[in-house]
Amino acid sequence: MKVFLGIPRGFCAGVVRAIDIVELALQKYPHPVYVKHQIVHNPYVVNSLESKGARTVEDVDEIPEGATVVFSAHGSPPEDFQKAERRGLNVIDATCPLVTKVHNEAKRYAREGRRMVLVGHRGHQEVKGTMGQTDMHLVDDRERDNIPEWGSGTPVAVLTQTTLSVRDTQRAIEQIEGNFSDVIVRNDLCYATTNRQEAVDKLSDIVDIVLVIGAHNSSNCNRLREVAEANGLPAYLINGPEELDFAWLEGMENVGITSGASTPEDLIMDVINVIKPEEVTTIEGAEEDITFVLPHEFRE
Repeated sequence: MKVFLGIPRGFCAGVVRAIDIVELALQKYPHPVYVKHQIVHNPYVVNSLESKGARTVEDVDEIPEGATVVFSAHGSPPEDFQKAERRGLNVIDATCPLVTKVHNEAKRYAREGRRMVLVGHRGHQEVKGTMGQTDMHLVDDRERDNIPEWGSGTPVAVLTQTTLSVRDTQRAIEQIEGNFSDVIVRNDLCYATTNRQEAVDKLSDIVDIVLVIGAHNSSNCNRLREVAEANGLPAYLINGPEELDFAWLEGMENVGITSGASTPEDLIMDVINVIKPEEVTTIEGAEEDITFVLPHEFRE
């Protein structure tokens, strides 16, 4: 059996920044340091940080007054910041800069008088944060008949969740454009999402099965699995080797392995070590050299 590894895979710049922020906050401020929502959607990362003194909560009101809180990489609605101010919290914002860009676009186009449409998945933390910025209509590609019923001449701005399927997002955008004559589209899929999906497309040409290593609540990980399935391959999303079913690999000569933008590389190696392939080959893909600056609290 041979394993083919997709590149790029694993941590993106926004995830690296978010994890670094929690690590630095744990060094600088009294414990516990609270994290509003999972800092990134990966249980191994969350558990590692919690073992060092972080504590994850889902509501700002759960945090004791005066404590330090890090807002997760997915972005938070303004009401969370308002709650934090009322409780006298020391807020450190770890929102990915590419998500912050979407928030700024939402406010800008709303000021210009455009009706806002967000293409995203209902209930996802990033969607909650973005929809809190201004009044907007959500178009979820998993739902039917959810294009807004506005006049065809309504000026519309379309934003997107950063971690969606490239193909599904394009279909949703085309549907919106077909209903309105004055549409500005800001396709906000992030570089990491796009690059990792392209890597799965490359893997799909040469493997019999794809294993995506990552969390089940990770949007970008689920999209990687869906891309492989759309290419006609069996594909499975697993947190790590403990979730691997060897029955999946029976009769499979070439196994493709990749991971989402919040998955530690150690988990990839753990899966490979359990499979014990005869050969491991890396499939080259887009190079990523993007980095983001830290918040002002940690720029000393």
